[in-house]
Amino acid sequence: MKKYITCVIIAFFATVAVSIAAPPDKDAMMAKEKAAWQAFKDKKPDDFKKIVSANMVAVYAEGMSDMQKELADMQKWDMKSFAISDYKVTSYGSGTVVSTYKVKVEGTYDGQDQSGTYNAASVWKNQKGEWQAIFHTNVKEATATKFGG
Repeated sequence: MKKYITCVIIAFFATVAVSIAAPPDKDAMMAKEKAAWQAFKDKKPDDFKKIVSANMVAVYAEGMSDMQKELADMQKWDMKSFAISDYKVTSYGSGTVVSTYKVKVEGTYDGQDQSGTYNAASVWKNQKGEWQAIFHTNVKEATATKFGG
């Protein structure tokens, strides 16, 4: 009987360890990505900080960013809408994933139209049982140019 109970306890803890270490599924990560965008769009810094690490870094065409700059930029955006598509998640071990996707944005930044489709990526890290974005980038897609003659 002792062996049976010991085996059950070991199996239980092994299951818990695997479930904690298992990378999240695509839908769960996309929900987090959308929640970060929604918090940014709605100008809700407290909600944004729940999803994005305080130590996050970002790279954009116009320069580098950190949490302080992201929150300042949030106030300069008037984002009407965003739509994420082509979402993919790649796991790098049990605690890190990279998401890549396209995001169609309608809105202005500091009064200038920034509408368009952006190629985006985020790095997510499991920190104390919570997935948080630690890196983000997005670059507006260039308009196609025809070559030839």
